[in-house]
Amino acid sequence: MTSPDERIERRARALYRQASQQLDPAIAGRLRAARREALQPARSPHGVARLLLPAGAFAVIALAALMVWQPHRGAPAPTVPAAAVATAPGATQDDGELPPDADSADPNLYQNLDFYGWLAANDSAAPARR
Repeated sequence: MTSPDERIERRARALYRQASQQLDPAIAGRLRAARREALQPARSPHGVARLLLPAGAFAVIALAALMVWQPHRGAPAPTVPAAAVATAPGATQDDGELPPDADSADPNLYQNLDFYGWLAANDSAAPARR
């Protein structure tokens, strides 16, 4: 009760074994040499690329580390506490990025706030002149 596929498979195996036992020694030697050559690692440009890939990855990591860690190029600037700057004589708040407080600023600046808002809104729409 074997299927036709199984009978064909058994017959093919038997023929293969018979042919391999009756093989000429010269042909068998050539087949073994071809098998060894096929199983040797290929020396192609792809093999060189495989070696360069880890070296390239290491170079990228080293470059990223150098960009993150940058040595100081001179003496570091002395740090001054904020309280000392605020109480220093002649210290102004014009040096900072934030606008001055309403209590310490010139009161004339806050008289026409609507005008300054209108000016800022219309100034961005004005064409640049050079």
